[in-house]
Amino acid sequence: MKVTVHDSIADIDGEAWDALAGGDYPFLNHAFLSLAESTGSVTPDAGWTPRHLVLEDGDKLRAVMPLYEKSHSWGEFVFDWAWAHAYEQAGLDYYPKLVSAVPFTPAPSTRILRAGPRDDEAATVLINAAIQLASDTGCSSFHVLFPTADEVPLLEEAGLLLRKDCQFHWHNRDYGSFDDFLATFTSAKRKKARRDRRKVGEQGIRFRRLKGRDLDGQTWATVYALIARTFMLRGSLPYFNRTFFEGLSRQLPDNILVILAEIDDRAIAAAVFFESETALYGRYWGSDGHFDALHFETCYYQGIEYCIETGKQLFEPGTQGEHKVARGFSPVATWSAHWLARPEFADAIERYLDAEGEHVERYIDAVDARTPYKADDES
Repeated sequence: MKVTVHDSIADIDGEAWDALAGGDYPFLNHAFLSLAESTGSVTPDAGWTPRHLVLEDGDKLRAVMPLYEKSHSWGEFVFDWAWAHAYEQAGLDYYPKLVSAVPFTPAPSTRILRAGPRDDEAATVLINAAIQLASDTGCSSFHVLFPTADEVPLLEEAGLLLRKDCQFHWHNRDYGSFDDFLATFTSAKRKKARRDRRKVGEQGIRFRRLKGRDLDGQTWATVYALIARTFMLRGSLPYFNRTFFEGLSRQLPDNILVILAEIDDRAIAAAVFFESETALYGRYWGSDGHFDALHFETCYYQGIEYCIETGKQLFEPGTQGEHKVARGFSPVATWSAHWLARPEFADAIERYLDAEGEHVERYIDAVDARTPYKADDES
C-alpha cells in the first residue's frame, strides 16, 4: 500500500474518486470539490491549501481523504478560535493546521472514502498518514470535521479527541402532504406555522423552484446578488463565487435547487439548496429587504414541502438556530475529532471537551423537550 499527497484534486481521477464516494451525495462529488479549487474559492491564497490523501493498493485506488492545510479557521463551523488564542498566548503558532472537511459545508458525511465501506484498515492508514503529515510539515494539529457516526470510533482509536455538537434536522415521517406534517404539531404551534405562511402570501409573495438546468447566467446573477447582499450585511463576502455556482449548474444539475421568492415577477429573496436522492441541504439565503416571515418560509417551510413532495427523508438546513425547532426541526448530535501535536495542549483540550460534551447532551435533551410535536398520548 502507498499513500500520496496531492495539492490539487484535479490530479486525482474523477471517476475513481466518485466511485469511492458512492451515491449522489453532492459535497463529496469530485466536480464539487474541483470547482471549489478551480474557481478560486479554495486555494492557498484563500487559506485553504489542498493536501488530499490517496491510498493505493497496487494499481487499485483503495481510499481517499479530502484534506486541507489551513492558515485560519474560517469556513469550518467547528469553532476553535479559543484554542488558537491559547497557543498565541503561549507564544506558539496554531496555524497552519490540517483539516479534513468539505470547505464551507457543515454537513455530516464520510471523511474517509473507501472502496469497501467496512475497510477499517484503509481508514486507519489514512488517519495515521494525516497525523504523520501534520508532524512532518510543522502543523499544530489535525482535525476531522463532521464525520459520520461510524467513523468516530476509528478516529478515537487513532488517538483523536472527540468533540460533540448539535444541529437541527428534519426527518420525514412518511407525510403525505404539508398539512399532514402540521397535523403532528400541537394546536398552538400549528396555528403559528399557518399564520407565518399566511403572512407571506398576504404580502403578494410567490415562489418558484429552479433546478440546476433552469439556472442560466442571468438567473445566477440575480440569485448571487441577493446572497451577496446578506453576506455583506454580516461583514463578509460569500464563500463561493458566482462562477462556482454556474459551474455546478452545468456539472451537477440534479444536485442543486434554488427557491426564488418573487413579487410581481421581481425576485426579492432566494435560498440555495443542494440535494441527493434522499436528502435536502440548505446552504445560502439572501433577500433585498425585510419581509415578514419570509426567511422561515423560503428556507424552512418551502424546503420541507419539497422534501414531502419528492419523498426525501432528511432535511439539513445548516448550523445553529434554535428558531428552527419551532418549525419542526429536532436536535441531532454531530461530531468532530482532533489531534494536537503538543501533549500539554491536548490534555487541556481533552478536559475542556469532556465538560463541553456533557453540556451539549443536556442542551439536546432540553431542546428536544421543546419541539412542536404532540406527545405520543396526544396523537
